[in-house]
Amino acid sequence: MYLLIPAAGMGKRMGSNRNKLLLLLRGEPIISWTLKAAEAASAINWIGIISQPSDWSDLKIILANLQLSKPVSLIQGGETRQESVYNGLQALPKDAQQVLIHDGARCLATPDLFNRCAQALLQTPGLIAAVPVKDTIKVVDKSGIIQSTPDRSQLWAAQTPQGFDVKLLKQCHDKGVSQGWQVTDDAALFEKCGLKVQVVEGEETNLKVTTPQDLAIAEFILKSRIGE
Repeated sequence: MYLLIPAAGMGKRMGSNRNKLLLLLRGEPIISWTLKAAEAASAINWIGIISQPSDWSDLKIILANLQLSKPVSLIQGGETRQESVYNGLQALPKDAQQVLIHDGARCLATPDLFNRCAQALLQTPGLIAAVPVKDTIKVVDKSGIIQSTPDRSQLWAAQTPQGFDVKLLKQCHDKGVSQGWQVTDDAALFEKCGLKVQVVEGEETNLKVTTPQDLAIAEFILKSRIGE
């Protein structure tokens, strides 16, 4: 299974002027934890990191320290996540038929989650990891007035990995470019093209590290896993 890791963003909400994935979490760059999970996942055999060339020197040092057994390619990122994934798809080896896409900031995903998504992708053209929503959700207008309360039993919080048939996802990205679609994840492109996306049970600890508070929570979760 091929894995693309979008890692081209900056850490504005983290209060950082550099790529947040290069910030330290328990003494190691955030992206190191993502890469170690991918390395430990038996289903993953190739990794592409989609990032800005200005980060490549740092990433090369990280990769040298990790000494991964799996091939890793550095791929130039775009201005948006959507553009970055498009670039990543073009850089996949020609024999790639399915691909998992996992945000580098979701550094607590386990090898088991990667393996389960990879296995499920053999049976469906598209999938996302997700967890059921626990809170009651309110739809609110611009003036702050509640408009509706959706049925919580039908709501899931999307995570990554997301997985797709490579040929179909490339077609969806091409259509997105021609139609000027702006989406926040690849599943939305698949949906806009009328294709079905399956949900695979995610992990409650698979949070996206976006703010300093997220970083503190991630450190606590890692300490718990290690048994400290």
